[in-house]
Amino acid sequence: MNRINQKLQEDKKLLSIYFTAGYPNINDTTTIIKSLEKNGVDMIEIGLPFSDPLADGPTIQASSTQALKNGMTSDLLFEQLKAIRESVSIPLIIMGYFNPMLQYGVEAFCKKCEEVGIDGLIIPDLPVDVYNDDYKAIFEKHGLINVFLITPQTSNERIRYIDSVSNGFIYMVSSASVTGSSSGFGDEQTNYFKRIADMNLKNPQIVGFGISDHETFSQATQYGRGAIIGSAFIKHLTENGIGDLSGFVSAIRNNP
Repeated sequence: MNRINQKLQEDKKLLSIYFTAGYPNINDTTTIIKSLEKNGVDMIEIGLPFSDPLADGPTIQASSTQALKNGMTSDLLFEQLKAIRESVSIPLIIMGYFNPMLQYGVEAFCKKCEEVGIDGLIIPDLPVDVYNDDYKAIFEKHGLINVFLITPQTSNERIRYIDSVSNGFIYMVSSASVTGSSSGFGDEQTNYFKRIADMNLKNPQIVGFGISDHETFSQATQYGRGAIIGSAFIKHLTENGIGDLSGFVSAIRNNP
């Protein structure tokens, strides 16, 4: 069974952390992964930096720009991760845009993911129909779960189609804005979370965008299976470095 599906069976609210590979420094990638697992994070999204990240807010864009300046590439990321499964057992997901994967070759990229122990991909600009028609067989051949995003504007019909194609979890974007641009959730977002929960989809939902502290993690996980934190963690790395990540994780889990 894929590690993502194994993790989703656990009786707890899941905390997933996103960070950009090669940031703050080019060789920080595996150190951050190991430290996050040690401090109780359930899943990790490894951001593959891209020059035109449409869904990312300024914090993650800046980290991508720096990571690219540092020299991060797909090949280097796979090289860094080649021994990661000797010490890390939680699900690892690569989040990136489709263009670099197309340039690499979709089959070759998926094969590399399988070799290093990646469990899934999140590709915001790969439409579910295109994936289903052209790439699903390749992903499944290499044991990869593809995670799709829904927003408050996604129609129920589209959500049910995404649910039918998915085999892991659905990334429930909390708002229509880019990452890192929200502070707290209002009634509109809470009603959206409840509406999706009431649809009784076969795939659980994990909430992303706007999760930054214990309060927003608790709000997001009231209806969702877990929550994803990206911009707030990147800010932590920018301000504090990678030395001690335990304080950040414990503040999310337990109200400081």
